[in-house]
Amino acid sequence: MLGKALVEDHRAPSLETSRKSNRKRTSGASLSGANLERVGDHNQRVILQAIRLGAPITRVALAKISGLTPPAVANITKRLLDDGLILEAGRVQGARGQPAMNLTINPDGCLSIGVNIDRDHITVVMLDLLGAVRARASQEIEFPLPADVARFCKTQIRKMLAAWKGDPPRLSGIGVALPDDLGRVDLPHRPGNYDVWSSADVGKLLADILPLPVFLENDAAAAALGELQFGHGLRKPSFFYVLVSSGLGGGMVVEGDYFRGAQGRSGEIGFLPVRSPKTKARSLQEVVSLSALYAHLEAGGITVDRPDQLTALTAKGQALVADWIALSAKLLVQPFVAISCLFNPEAIYIGGRLPTNLIDSLVAAVNDRLARVEDVPALARVERAATSADGPAVGAALLPFMAQLLPSRAALMKTGRA
Repeated sequence: MLGKALVEDHRAPSLETSRKSNRKRTSGASLSGANLERVGDHNQRVILQAIRLGAPITRVALAKISGLTPPAVANITKRLLDDGLILEAGRVQGARGQPAMNLTINPDGCLSIGVNIDRDHITVVMLDLLGAVRARASQEIEFPLPADVARFCKTQIRKMLAAWKGDPPRLSGIGVALPDDLGRVDLPHRPGNYDVWSSADVGKLLADILPLPVFLENDAAAAALGELQFGHGLRKPSFFYVLVSSGLGGGMVVEGDYFRGAQGRSGEIGFLPVRSPKTKARSLQEVVSLSALYAHLEAGGITVDRPDQLTALTAKGQALVADWIALSAKLLVQPFVAISCLFNPEAIYIGGRLPTNLIDSLVAAVNDRLARVEDVPALARVERAATSADGPAVGAALLPFMAQLLPSRAALMKTGRA
């Protein structure tokens, strides 16, 4: 049901909770029954996902894909049409007899809000069920405080709704993506009062703007989920996502399912130790991150505090960036080899707010070094993520859809792969 007020936090638990998980565990396989209502909801999610991925598509094709009977598909598609989530898109041309009707997603049928909070910016997007960003606003701001986030989001969301043409959009909820330990990790120029984020109620912060469900997620995890649903993950559902932001994060997706780990802290690639005579850094994110790149440029006498400034550097600045890419690629090789050996993903995707040309240069430099690695059973190729710059915000906007409209991993595997 859309519009129910709640706050759902998918991020890593606090340190205290991490030590003793409040989730009940069972030995062996996890079993879960399903009543008729749950089965009906699941089937509707499967059909909606199949239409989203395969449109224009007929009811006959939906029955073949889903394994449901034609009458069941007819009933489900009628409900989806009545709810305004799908549209009839004309009959199949050239077919004998009564041509079948094609179905497609109604891009205005349901939307959601995605918010990405980080140490250097706030981004808000309005997303439709096809993954198209229908409205976007972003503010470059160093170490925004909760009051800054609330003020910006309130203003921009109201502007988005006011600018919408026609009836007010049907919103399924608000998703929020932000780094774990936002108020605790020390980065250059971090103000003393930034630890206020450690006790901030982020869910309430956003719920006070609109009476909608709020879903919280780690920024790298959100970006990985967005890549799974709207990017390369539709073709390669086992991958590792590397998010280059003010820090460095990662997300692991295994056969279409995001893997969180025992304490919800999987993918923390930024905390891996590094040793190199070319840097005093002791962790990977002290080199491979926007804040580290800015500090590298600052040490060379060039001040940069926004990603777009990286595309208009002098020759000296470009040389410094090239040095940073070379060192970053060198330090990423061993983590990527380990990921390939332990996890065996189909690909490693790099996304984040680095300009596209710099991501491409970093990807090329890493792949060049990986090509020289020998005696490894399998190495995943590194590619630029499809969602890239707004990945966390897009992934955040996906969270309400996942909770209310889209199917589970098993159904995704059935409807999302050839």
